[in-house]
Amino acid sequence: MTSDANTGSTPAPAPSSASSSSLSASRSLSASSASHSAVPTRALGGSGPRSAALGLGCMGMSGAYGSGDERGESVATIHAALDAGITLLDTGDFYGMGHNELLINEALRTAGPAARERAVISVKFGALRDPDNGWGGPDGRPAAVKNFAAYSLQRLGTDYIDIYRPARLDPDVPIEETVGAVAELVQAGYVRHIGLSEVGAETIRRAAATAPICDLQMEYALISRGIEADILPTLRELGIGVTAYGVLSRGLIGGHFTGDQRLAADDFRSVSPRFQGENLQHNLTLVESLRKVAEQKGVTVAQIAIAWVLSRGEDIVPLIGARSRERLTEALGALDVTLDDGDLAAIERAVPADAAAGDRYPSAQMAMLDSER
Repeated sequence: MTSDANTGSTPAPAPSSASSSSLSASRSLSASSASHSAVPTRALGGSGPRSAALGLGCMGMSGAYGSGDERGESVATIHAALDAGITLLDTGDFYGMGHNELLINEALRTAGPAARERAVISVKFGALRDPDNGWGGPDGRPAAVKNFAAYSLQRLGTDYIDIYRPARLDPDVPIEETVGAVAELVQAGYVRHIGLSEVGAETIRRAAATAPICDLQMEYALISRGIEADILPTLRELGIGVTAYGVLSRGLIGGHFTGDQRLAADDFRSVSPRFQGENLQHNLTLVESLRKVAEQKGVTVAQIAIAWVLSRGEDIVPLIGARSRERLTEALGALDVTLDDGDLAAIERAVPADAAAGDRYPSAQMAMLDSER
């Protein structure tokens, strides 16, 4: 299948002059990415596609961490990721209310021949928004699922989505009905694989009994290890992979965030418990402990944190949320980091499990997570 077929889609507008200038600039980073051209791959479960060992999470390019006109750099970063061998591009139809999908459309259209065929696009759906970016809850009704897919296909400028997944469990709709609707989209050729996001072990089993599930998207980082108790063993029993988001905990353990950093009101982190007051100071102390371990290895804090997630298993693909080519290049360096038993023990001493202060989401959002029940 090729882009813009069978959807009745019209091509997206041409890139702005700002993004056009950055498109050519993105090519200048190809040389720096070349050393990672042989990026190792991992299978997304027994039924899913193979992906580069790292994926690119694109949410931050659409205002999740504050508004800003950085479209050109975002497109250039996606280009650099593709040039480096990254194939998995993760988005959600509600990221910027469609902005993120249009951004990926532009990046793939301007990335050169066969970019769409090389890319593995993962789309989350079902999170309702209002014009003020307010949260309206999840919608997993079968009719809504197909409606969301129709709009995503149009915005992405493609005739198929590689992995389609509900962003959150809709408590009013059995997971069998939601997954069944995605399975019908698979049968029709509009979706290739079914994924899940932030659901618990029981829901995973019910979904997998309905249709083949390739992966679960779940937050997994040194300071977010809730997946390890029940969810990860269930996934491995069923042959389902993991795409791990938040591997740097939204920049908190990336080594660049400082205690005096001011967050904009529209930055998600301004209401995130881990970025507040004493919680933040405690968590940054953990980062400094991790920095000492990283320096002994001759790598950055971000690289050792990503390498730790990579070390958790060949069935896990970390998503790096790089919004710039500079941060992307740093993250790619994690692929060159090998952690031995001594390194892992040192990391564990620096950042023990459950050492973080504060929940990973505000209380109202935590209450909506099936994975936390």
